[in-house]
Amino acid sequence: MNFTLRTSKYAKDNLTQLHASTGITPNILIRYAVSLSLRNSILDGTVEPVTKDFTDGLVLNRNTVTGEYDYVFKALITQVAGKELSDEEYFPGYFNAHLERGIRSLASEYKSAGNFERFVRALLL
Repeated sequence: MNFTLRTSKYAKDNLTQLHASTGITPNILIRYAVSLSLRNSILDGTVEPVTKDFTDGLVLNRNTVTGEYDYVFKALITQVAGKELSDEEYFPGYFNAHLERGIRSLASEYKSAGNFERFVRALLL
């Protein structure tokens, strides 16, 4: 069982920039990004699990990233995948795929919002 999440350099750079701009910690930003990806799955279709082992990104512990909501994330990702996922498939494969797609949406939301307050309001919609 893998409990380590490795992000891409792109995700790391965006998480670092968003953390500096908003003060929101990367683990919370990751939760928002995955949630945005799950929400957008209706429009964008499903994602394929990430099998690449990133070396230039962040290295995070599963419990730090998902916290007490790990079962919720697994249930939502399983539902979007449309098939039963083993623990090994879910984390980090599918979780990271949603993170990588969601971080693009999250960065775009922040850029279009223009400031922290509007960014938080946009996330709540």
